[in-house]
Amino acid sequence: MTKTLFEQAKPILKTLQSNQYQAYFVGGSVRDYLMHKTIHDIDITTSATPEEVEAIFEKTIPIGREHGTINVVYNGEHYEVTTFRAEGDYDDHRRPNEVFFVRELYEDVKRRDFTMNAIAMDADFHIHDYFNGQQDIKNRIIRTVGNAQERFNEDALRIIRGLRFQSQLGFSLENETFYGMQSHINDIEHLSIERIVVELKKLTSGKYVANSFENLQRLNAFNYIPFFKHYNLNNFILDEAIPFTLLVALLKVQQPSIKGNLNDLKISNNDKKYISKLEKLLNQLPNIKSKSDFKILIYDYGEQDIQSILNYMDLHIKNHLPSFSPLIINTQSVKEVSKQLPIQSRKDIDINGKVILEAVNKQSGPWLKTILRDIELAIIDGDVQNIKSELIRWVKSHVEIQ
Repeated sequence: MTKTLFEQAKPILKTLQSNQYQAYFVGGSVRDYLMHKTIHDIDITTSATPEEVEAIFEKTIPIGREHGTINVVYNGEHYEVTTFRAEGDYDDHRRPNEVFFVRELYEDVKRRDFTMNAIAMDADFHIHDYFNGQQDIKNRIIRTVGNAQERFNEDALRIIRGLRFQSQLGFSLENETFYGMQSHINDIEHLSIERIVVELKKLTSGKYVANSFENLQRLNAFNYIPFFKHYNLNNFILDEAIPFTLLVALLKVQQPSIKGNLNDLKISNNDKKYISKLEKLLNQLPNIKSKSDFKILIYDYGEQDIQSILNYMDLHIKNHLPSFSPLIINTQSVKEVSKQLPIQSRKDIDINGKVILEAVNKQSGPWLKTILRDIELAIIDGDVQNIKSELIRWVKSHVEIQ
């Protein structure tokens, strides 16, 4: 078990303690430490109020003072230090109406989501576990802290988070926890799609995604999530880790009559472009019948994205997506043809639009884009060498300009 990050952060805890405040590591880092997993982010909880934390440390950033969180900068590293807190009622199934700062660790951890995330650890690596989180980790069980109905009524995102943890850790859902999810699954429609997508991206790439995805289906969770609610997810099989973008593309290709709007997911423009590219690629694969088609496909879409499709061929088949010839398109052939391509992009062509306009003595227009595409295809098919003089000669003799 690595203690390095905890050791680096220990002076934060010691400083708080020397000023007569309680301070502990808490949450995912403690859980991962107990599971012998790599630790990434460390969260610190303390009895000191935000103002008291700011008074103690030389450099702080008030990233969430109203919620009790202060970013403490120590030795160039940033640490989130959050005051012990209790919460008022929840009206929107996501955020408490009020946050109360308290002085006892127990009051803080009892509001957390799952027992495995409610374990605290002090600077001397002594564990403070009020809800048998260690035993649940040992038994590989995901269980809410206290009453499951209350926890999910407070924050419906905990349902998706619980399934995400299942996908990452391979744990089982404790019965009452699952029933609590079932009772409040419709509340996830009140959540922001951005928060849901963050969790789904982690969930789909989890090692144990098969169980989590099956539970999402059992709970009818997708019926309450923008974009997905238009599709029949019960017809989709997901039994291996997969990038979220590829999942969406596969779904769109599997159910082409449904025109889901990617804008509903509020993902980045890069993600939307990539999903659209994968969708076009998946639809194009069955149309590849010759070596010429194949070379153009690799030029247009790139070796990496085609290989990413081939890596998930089992899913492709299980979900009854349009088939294509494995004799033409396979990992080895993609690699070999990609290496042999004379150009990798239009930037590699030895002439540009300006040169073409001068060579044919014509005004620019929509025809120029068509000619550049024709040149690309001619180079890839080996009809002309990528040499300026050869390309100009080819343009003059092969392209009819209106």
